[in-house]
Amino acid sequence: MTDKPAKATVPFRNKQAVAWLLMSVVIVVLDLWTKSLATDNLSLYRPEEVNAWLNMTLAHNYGAAFSFLSDAGGWQRWLFTGLASVVTLVLIAWLFRLPANEKLTGAALGLIIGGAIGNLADRINHGYVVDFIDVYYRDWHWPAFNLADSAITCGVILLLIDGLFLSGKRSSEN
Repeated sequence: MTDKPAKATVPFRNKQAVAWLLMSVVIVVLDLWTKSLATDNLSLYRPEEVNAWLNMTLAHNYGAAFSFLSDAGGWQRWLFTGLASVVTLVLIAWLFRLPANEKLTGAALGLIIGGAIGNLADRINHGYVVDFIDVYYRDWHWPAFNLADSAITCGVILLLIDGLFLSGKRSSEN
């Protein structure tokens, strides 16, 4: 009787996850590059008008989304750093366990992971997140944001679309 060697198993179901993670890397690189450009070329809290609804305004966000807890005294840096790290690891695990046919979910997770890592790098390196895109209408300004925030927002929207409209269709096909 001969023993056959054990067949190597892939620890994840979705080999395309690597492609989504490469997209995340591109997002991180672009995000950090644009934040560097903003930091080098803009003065803190001084808007530079681009057009009638857009300014480039360098801002330092010590809090979370919409500057939540920005004036909490410094402890929030470590809370948000830890939270972002854990969430990113969970999303990466989800991505690698995702069935290969769930491409929209993969893209969404890739966007969120890239954005989270971009902002996490800022928190670790500076203690704050660099924001610089200032969209406004008349006197109403949306809170300043960056490319990482845009990637996270787009990723969440894609997850919502997938969850609300496509996941039921996939389960009925299986």
